[in-house]
Amino acid sequence: MNARQLKKPLIVAGAASLTGAGLLAYKPYREKIVQYSKKVKNKLVPLKFRKTDLPIEKAGNPDPEDIQDNNMVSEGAQYSVDYYNKKMQ
Repeated sequence: MNARQLKKPLIVAGAASLTGAGLLAYKPYREKIVQYSKKVKNKLVPLKFRKTDLPIEKAGNPDPEDIQDNNMVSEGAQYSVDYYNKKMQ
């Protein structure tokens, strides 16, 4: 490609990026763009892939002092072991 063929797309890309930066710098336009992008995302992303509000504050960090949680976890583990043993017999 020669320089003439590259000149026009580069000018268009530069103008588009400056326009986009200008719109994002102005707060009312930025808020409109954010709202519009959220609407588009909600329409495009299926329900099953959307983020759910699960209470996972303690996930991966069990507290050794939380007796009830530890009992629940041990009972759950025991249930699966019992189920496996019954299946195998």
